[in-house]
Amino acid sequence: MYSSKIVYTGSYVPERVVTNDELSQIVDTSDEWISTRTGIKKRHVSTGENASDLASKTAEDILKKGNIDPLSIELIIVATVSADYSTPSTACLVQAKIGAKNAAAFDVTAACSGFVYAVSVADKFIKTGTYKNVLVIGTEVLSKITDWTDRTTCVLFGDGSAGAFLERCETGGIIAEDIGSDGERGMSLTASNILASNAFNDVEKVPSSCIAMDGRAVFQFATRQIPKSIENIIEKTGIDRNEIKYVVPHQANSRIIEIISKKTDIPMDKFYINMENYGNTSSASIPIALNEMVEKGMVKRGDKIIITGFGGGLTWGTLLVEW
Repeated sequence: MYSSKIVYTGSYVPERVVTNDELSQIVDTSDEWISTRTGIKKRHVSTGENASDLASKTAEDILKKGNIDPLSIELIIVATVSADYSTPSTACLVQAKIGAKNAAAFDVTAACSGFVYAVSVADKFIKTGTYKNVLVIGTEVLSKITDWTDRTTCVLFGDGSAGAFLERCETGGIIAEDIGSDGERGMSLTASNILASNAFNDVEKVPSSCIAMDGRAVFQFATRQIPKSIENIIEKTGIDRNEIKYVVPHQANSRIIEIISKKTDIPMDKFYINMENYGNTSSASIPIALNEMVEKGMVKRGDKIIITGFGGGLTWGTLLVEW
């Protein structure tokens, strides 16, 4: 069986930056309140670009770095909860925009775990010999589904996109995974509720597109489940914690990451954190962080890193990757 390896990464974020101080002019909050509770100082917000626009510019960044011919791409998977349309998929829009007309394309919806899920799916297509390469992108324009009058949620989220290009390899790559979901607690985090209203029933059509979240429930879920997921990976592979070069977590809340560090006995200096500059970009947060690390020269071939996410569904996913 083949293995799959991340060979290139890329990202794109909107130019408009919104600081905590700017948010304090919209809702009753402050920079001190937001930063001490979340670790977030600012975020990027779209001024008109949609999810497929951000994703296409991410794809272009990756193609340029790898000198990749768009016609050589065999599969495109996009993770998003803020797609341009219900159909066509964001991945199909990206395919058209970058001229990758030979690629199959579809979306994955797993909220903030979306990039991990999408990489997992890509890995299976490559390992089974179906495809030799896959372009995976996480892209979000959460600003369009954020209630900007709700200070408990609007301070958290940002817009952005990032991704990775995976290719077939003989060894290393995606070594192990731990992926799961807990649908019984799914209503702890919702967005874009579409009721079954039609011409043949009397269900009132009341659109509710904004994110709604039980922050305490999600916090408790993340701080319980992610340490377990990381421990499952360690147990499955027998890897020594000292062999783990970095942990790249979903960038939701600095306090969550601190608790994960403590519970897994992995030092905080091994956790890459950049939420200060982006906020929570859902499926884009992990690949944005990963791309920053690559651009800074922090990861080298042979390094073992853990990628871990959690989010709506509720879902979680952890990968052990040999770079």
